[in-house]
Amino acid sequence: MQRGSTAHKHGEMSPRRRTTYVLWVHTRLWLPPILWMALIFWLSAQPQLPGIAVTWLDWVLKHTGHFVGYAVLAWLWWRAARQSLRDKRVAAVLALTGAFLYAIFDELHQSFVPGRDASLLDLTIDASGAASAVGMVLWRCPSCYQAETTRSATTVDRC
Repeated sequence: MQRGSTAHKHGEMSPRRRTTYVLWVHTRLWLPPILWMALIFWLSAQPQLPGIAVTWLDWVLKHTGHFVGYAVLAWLWWRAARQSLRDKRVAAVLALTGAFLYAIFDELHQSFVPGRDASLLDLTIDASGAASAVGMVLWRCPSCYQAETTRSATTVDRC
């Protein structure tokens, strides 16, 4: 063993090094959804967002933003949860539930912001974006929702 090495004689990491590694991995996974939620919170706290003079186009762009924003949030939740949990189906449920609960919180938060209000339509669009992202993940990765017994031994888990 080299001097200053953190490895034990069987090539394992020292407990301190392992703790640091685990913290780094979890921070790398869970920080993006937390930062994304902070961005959503900040945007929700604005009394008025910039708009476009064409009313229908402004409506479409803002609601597309809701859809895409919560699709990204659900994907970030899924990305973090699939690495932290063994069951990828549970990760998908957690991602969808987390994004939906945050959408409820966001609409409740907006109801207290002057010039903003809570909207069931926004909540529906947010939930649709989250569900679409989780649906795409499960569609692209069928092994994520197949039972362990039905997977072939040669199936490569690309999720």
